[in-house]
Amino acid sequence: MWKGIFPAGLLSLGLAGSASATLLYVTSYAGTVTTLSLTLPDDDSAATTAATLETISNSTDCGPNPSWLSLDYSKNLLFCLDEGFNGPYGGVTSFYTNDDGTLTTLNKLDVIQGPVSIAEFGVGGHGLAIAHYSGSSVSVVGFTPEGNLTLVLNETYALEGPGPNPERQEAPHPHEAILDPTASYVLVPDLGADIVRIYQADASTLALTPVAPLTVRPGSGPRHGAFTVTPAKTYFYLISELGNLITGYEVIYNDNKTLGFNELFVIPTHGEETVLPEGTGAAEILVSPDGKYLIASSRWENSFNITNFDPNNSTEIPSDPIITFSIDRATGDLTKVQEFPAGGSGPRHFSINADGDLLAVALQADGRVVIIDRDVETGELKDYVAYTNIEGEVTAAIFREDYHTI
Repeated sequence: MWKGIFPAGLLSLGLAGSASATLLYVTSYAGTVTTLSLTLPDDDSAATTAATLETISNSTDCGPNPSWLSLDYSKNLLFCLDEGFNGPYGGVTSFYTNDDGTLTTLNKLDVIQGPVSIAEFGVGGHGLAIAHYSGSSVSVVGFTPEGNLTLVLNETYALEGPGPNPERQEAPHPHEAILDPTASYVLVPDLGADIVRIYQADASTLALTPVAPLTVRPGSGPRHGAFTVTPAKTYFYLISELGNLITGYEVIYNDNKTLGFNELFVIPTHGEETVLPEGTGAAEILVSPDGKYLIASSRWENSFNITNFDPNNSTEIPSDPIITFSIDRATGDLTKVQEFPAGGSGPRHFSINADGDLLAVALQADGRVVIIDRDVETGELKDYVAYTNIEGEVTAAIFREDYHTI
């Protein structure tokens, strides 16, 4: 399970001229946006040269509690959300992404507290739909090619009473903003209200018009979702944090400009019934770039013990799992492929590179980013190729690449 890891800052001899580098951006509740450089040896030197993951830049301009990153690669713009724990506001910051990895701060806008996710939309990409967890809101921020930010709209929601889980469902908690494959709708899983809010998205004006939501199992707490499109059908997969469930749907585009959802299945996050420790919470979900695999993470169960990344420390590390399923593209059904240790505790977020052969995992509880090698054909995670420690609770890790899943 190991592939010659070198800790951050420890360079291999002879690496120059025989390796390729990729940039990643990482956020932490310590108040930082960090640029990392991942250097991978080429095939000729792979046996003698280790990968490295080094910090090359830090910015504290996003705010005290960075929670999410969204990259517009074509415009060299990076958007960061500040959750704003101490209120009264959260924030959105735009950065210019320089080729050397440094970030130039362009603009900052105060928004309602608790922003945790962005979906970019609009003609040419000029709007950000934002889910606000603690602020019980959905907002839209417009931006110019120069990165200037303007608040377009904000909608705040309330509940008539608490949900089945009164500690976590005392109020609406929008957790993610997702653009559908046609770029015509924005979907927002609301953990507190047990619904997925759905909006028609006006690509010109950036208006969001609510339509009938998707209602999910009471108390399940929908968190994140992912689409995949086949020649015949569109599927939507929803991961629910409180119920530790994955629900699959076939999406129906109705003539009246609403969405219908035919439920295909509901399965535990692990694919089969598993006794999970109290407090276990499903987290991230995505579809691989080739549309063949669904990948999900689970937190706070520590179902693995792995060798310490520090060769001088013999203490094993408890790790949560990353769970991979193959997708039957004719039916949308899932078949479990693998559970693999995430590299530590609390895999709040992970992303996949454009080639589909690397996973970057943000480990909130351990303050660590781990890069995992992935077999594109089988979908299996294979080896840890690099890691680095980041101060504070790591909340997001993304590659500086431009790609769209199928």
